[in-house]
Amino acid sequence: MDDTLPQSVSDHESPPILHLYNFVPSVIVGKYQDIETALKLDRCRARGVEFNRRSTGGGTVIMGPQVIALGLGINVDWPGLKGGTIAGVFEAVARVFTMALERLGVTSYFQPKNDLEVSGKKIAGLSAASETGKSLLFHTSFLVDFDVELMTDVMNTPLLKLSDKGYSCFSRRITTVRRELGKNIPIETVMDAIQWGFEKKFGIRFRQDEPDEWEETMVQKFIDERYTQREWIFSHKHPRSRMGIGRIKTRAGLLEIYLSLSGGAIEHVIITGDFFSTTENIHRLENALKWTSAREEMIRENISKVWRNDMIYGLDAPTLTEAILLAKENQTRL
Repeated sequence: MDDTLPQSVSDHESPPILHLYNFVPSVIVGKYQDIETALKLDRCRARGVEFNRRSTGGGTVIMGPQVIALGLGINVDWPGLKGGTIAGVFEAVARVFTMALERLGVTSYFQPKNDLEVSGKKIAGLSAASETGKSLLFHTSFLVDFDVELMTDVMNTPLLKLSDKGYSCFSRRITTVRRELGKNIPIETVMDAIQWGFEKKFGIRFRQDEPDEWEETMVQKFIDERYTQREWIFSHKHPRSRMGIGRIKTRAGLLEIYLSLSGGAIEHVIITGDFFSTTENIHRLENALKWTSAREEMIRENISKVWRNDMIYGLDAPTLTEAILLAKENQTRL
């Protein structure tokens, strides 16, 4: 359904669409993650927890009946989105959520790159992707309540990312609406507050609707061609051998580079992690490096030929180069 929203806005003359819903117990990885590295799939299967990959970037999220899932399809030029950049969209939509929480009695703030926090604890994670012209899909997981034990049981959390955030367990990092309010507020009340926040922030009124025939066809197409396909769920697999790994924590998120050499040339390179970008941008970067000299000055030059600001949101070219050089160094040791 969510992947259909920007398609409808871009190709079907739809106004912006807000989709508020919840899941059965599920764990969803970001577009550029390796699901087998991110999750303990045996534990997911044993506990009956569904798993899949979403079309937006970022890290792994645990979804369930008490976590609000939000999909927004909107044109990046829509008034109030602060220039249509990912940073601007995150900031603008985060304001919606701070207003919604304030209405409920909780004070929150936006913590770049993509978290909404209450007193240093995450209460919502933001994600976005722009793959359809100027139309954007924005995603949120909004914690009304949360099963920390489930999260720690099914997720493989990189020690690098864990230590960087400076906490020893997830419960010290995550909070929920119910915990902050000290009462069992219905999930529907929080959904109503979020809708009110959008209407207040953008000066609009939503009307309830159902997918039309064109949209139903698109939804079924995504089900058939993407979300039930092993090729989608298990895409972005990390190579298991003979490739050097460059793994660093950046402002953009955890960045992982897998690289193999043939003589003095880069034979293959894979850019992956829990960052925000587009498939087109990642392919452009990978293609700019394949079968080129692995010398540091040539890596920098080839990246500079295609690089533009926010190609990977929050990352700069020198940091990407650093990760590639680390992968090259580790490859030469194999």
